[in-house]
Amino acid sequence: MNKPYIKTQRLAALFALGAVLFNYPLLALFNRAVVVAGVPLLFLYVFLAWALLIALLALVVEKK
Repeated sequence: MNKPYIKTQRLAALFALGAVLFNYPLLALFNRAVVVAGVPLLFLYVFLAWALLIALLALVVEKK
């Protein structure tokens, strides 16, 4: 297998991961009246999931 094909597969997997992370069942799981360090749990989850996706995307795109 060549490198561009593997990178394309990894990007598609990251897209699928993002679709799962920001879909209804997981968002409903974190939609509670809980505050962590002054931040609602749902907002904290969305921010951390978003940051994780960006970090993984940077690893895939910048890997040689």
